[in-house]
Amino acid sequence: MPTSLHDLTFDELRELIVRDGLRPAHSATLWNALHFRADTDLNQRTDFLPPLRKWLDAKMGTEYHTDVLAIASEIFSGDDLTRKYLLKLQDGQEIETVVMGYPGRHTACVSTQAGCAMGCVFCATGQMGFVRHLRPGEIVAQVHHARRILRESGERLRNLVLMGMGEPLHNYDNVMKALGIISDTRGANIGPSKISISTVGVVPGILRMAEENSRYNLAVSLHGSTEAERAALIPANQRWPLSELIAACRTYCEKTERKIFFAWTLIAGVNDTPEHARRLAALLSGIKAHVNLIPLNETAGYEGRESVETAGEVFHRIVQEVGIPCTVRQRRGIDVAAGCGQLKAEKRRRGEKSTL
Repeated sequence: MPTSLHDLTFDELRELIVRDGLRPAHSATLWNALHFRADTDLNQRTDFLPPLRKWLDAKMGTEYHTDVLAIASEIFSGDDLTRKYLLKLQDGQEIETVVMGYPGRHTACVSTQAGCAMGCVFCATGQMGFVRHLRPGEIVAQVHHARRILRESGERLRNLVLMGMGEPLHNYDNVMKALGIISDTRGANIGPSKISISTVGVVPGILRMAEENSRYNLAVSLHGSTEAERAALIPANQRWPLSELIAACRTYCEKTERKIFFAWTLIAGVNDTPEHARRLAALLSGIKAHVNLIPLNETAGYEGRESVETAGEVFHRIVQEVGIPCTVRQRRGIDVAAGCGQLKAEKRRRGEKSTL
């Protein structure tokens, strides 16, 4: 299969250009088209010098290609602030990407895998199972898609969250390479402080982020404060027990001096009582933490129900009172299944094609 130009870092693109006999300066021109302008068709560029144009004519489609994802469907939420896109990959797999508007900013929620292997019981993606990892270019392409959509209305993409389909730290190398491309100041230039990586607790990935002193924000989904309680919701807890996860989080905070955002989905009668709140507060004692409470977004594959508002208020107050910052996450796109835990696409076997 041809190499995707969107899979390449700036240095890799320059090396490829030079290897094929072009001057290094052409790499900056091509990078600008790919990642700053986010062009969908390189053949439409009239400013390419003849050597670059000749190279593209000879190489594209045979040795190289670009990742421009076809829109299988586009759904607008009733809140007029959220748009969900079902995007088609070249092998027929489909992923969901969400663009959300907030006062003064726009955020894209992108996928890192087709499906997910973690199997969280209340998550629609987990219910569909794992298909494959996304390449760096397929992750980058979602960001460029969001940028183009916003550019049409004079807006710009400010924040990026890896909270779509898939477990980012299960696809660590591809995700980190994609984020390096996205945060490159010569391209999309979304700063690391504006990028959040969400994980259900893949301990080796958290420790790698700590060792590499990663500049991206880390969000850890807890949802349970005892081993049994968490394992009932997150099967991955059997592989990476809560005790190991918390130890890894402490290591991360010590090495990076960064705080961790802990996500807690409030499920009626399951993890939303005052006792649950007190255990959570004790668990996070000494960790530089911020707790995000997320009312359950109900899915067809899970019988749990959203907590009543008063339970959430009490939970919030208990966590706050011990000095841990705690907020209730704003809900976006629930009516079009674009909220946390609701993203899902039809699972396809490798090689099976979809129809648009």
